[in-house]
Amino acid sequence: MQLRKPQHLAALIGSALLCAAMITLSGCNLLETGWGYNKGYAPEQPLPFSHELHVGQNGLQCQYCHNQVERSTASNIPALSTCMNCHLVVKTDSPHIQKLRDAYDAGKSIEWTKVHMLPDHVKFNHAAHIAKGVNCQTCHGEIEKMEKVAQHSDLSMGWCVNCHRQPENKAPINCSTCHH
Repeated sequence: MQLRKPQHLAALIGSALLCAAMITLSGCNLLETGWGYNKGYAPEQPLPFSHELHVGQNGLQCQYCHNQVERSTASNIPALSTCMNCHLVVKTDSPHIQKLRDAYDAGKSIEWTKVHMLPDHVKFNHAAHIAKGVNCQTCHGEIEKMEKVAQHSDLSMGWCVNCHRQPENKAPINCSTCHH
């Protein structure tokens, strides 16, 4: 085994300190940002949308709007046509609904901000979880009580693995299940 020369060690320590200082000065907290640490993230959306009203009070099922979740690896953001199924006649005098209708009539979409994010190297399969009977609230929290959607769980690898390790779930725990 070859010992490092003192100047190499000093350079290594100096580089580490410089990186730490740059991260600190940039205001970046690596433990609270990025994938797996977005618990509580609730971005502003282009239009207010209340899951509490639509799901909690009106009883819409998640799959009515997110209609690809049972067939696709990814859940979908609802098409405006789904919104307009009701809003062609419901609450048509609302300025927010009028904005929806204008976009719908123009063949445009609303650019919603994604709330739940995973790194690109993770493959999460919504359809597989729905097929196993995992309800939406397991990962997304009590969405039916959310006026504004927030990320309920941190969605870190450890959080997912803890669920997969439960004997009653009989979920795979090999790495290739979730990683490319």
